[in-house]
Amino acid sequence: MTDPHRVMRGKLQDSRPLAPLTTLRIGGPARWYGIPEDEDDLRAILAWATEEAVPWRPIGLGSNLLCPDEGYDGLILSLERARADVVFEGTRLWVGAGAHLSRVLALAARRGVTGLEALAGVPGSVGGALAMNAGTAQGQIASVVQAVRVLLPTGAVESWSAEDLQFGYRTCRLQTDAVIALSAELQLSAGDPAAIQRDLRARLDRRRRTQPLQWPNAGSIWRNPPGDYAARLIESAGCKGWREGDAEIAPLHANFIVNRGCATADQVLALMARTRCMVRRRTGVRLDPEIRWLLGPEALEARLGRFEKGVGADGVLHGPGG
Repeated sequence: MTDPHRVMRGKLQDSRPLAPLTTLRIGGPARWYGIPEDEDDLRAILAWATEEAVPWRPIGLGSNLLCPDEGYDGLILSLERARADVVFEGTRLWVGAGAHLSRVLALAARRGVTGLEALAGVPGSVGGALAMNAGTAQGQIASVVQAVRVLLPTGAVESWSAEDLQFGYRTCRLQTDAVIALSAELQLSAGDPAAIQRDLRARLDRRRRTQPLQWPNAGSIWRNPPGDYAARLIESAGCKGWREGDAEIAPLHANFIVNRGCATADQVLALMARTRCMVRRRTGVRLDPEIRWLLGPEALEARLGRFEKGVGADGVLHGPGG
């Protein structure tokens, strides 16, 4: 195998712990963690990974991500240097996938450009927001996306329209295709800077009052089922406040799991399995994960299924899982 340190010009670390790279503060080491200098550098290390059959995953700010305790035997890539650019042209915005979403919102507000306020307080990078179709009940990023440039493992770059991206509730094609989002073109609108900033402050204040932001968390764990809210179902099933080790269903918001110290991925998964079993028994509704498992949705469901086999009628985990 060619030494990847000889391929990439940017920063490349061996055995990099993933926990500090996620907002939940959970995860073992990645075999390699790379921060390419630019698009050419990203293309080179991605070509190396493809040639050497090394698994790879892009990571933004790790805000909706659960990483395995055993780590990741592959390459994790960050675009914080390669694509963190933000360029305004009137109400049109070109933004790199590595840019922090909070920074983009602040710049837009100062320029009097509106259309992103529904994303206020949503942590993470633009790339992560695109992949998750991030948003709230007031709106989602898909509503302003014109096109996204993506890098294929072959090194080719394509421009995907909003239709190509197949946006849905907390999902899009970026989650399923082996590509890396490089940048996005967003169409916004003109607005009053002072009014936009007041709106952002009000939304951020509401988040602080209603979400357990004082503890490491990954945002919403479950997708809201049609016509209902996951938090309401979890609370009605009596799960609020449940704990597995240092993983806890937040008393302030039942759709959040917080890390109260040294929680592990298996503790979070066990708590998710207990919650899903109890909600299904009490309400008949099957919850689907919103949080992303680093190894993919199929691996997440397989792991949750093993834990669910040990959940008793009382909602307690009586047998081994994982």
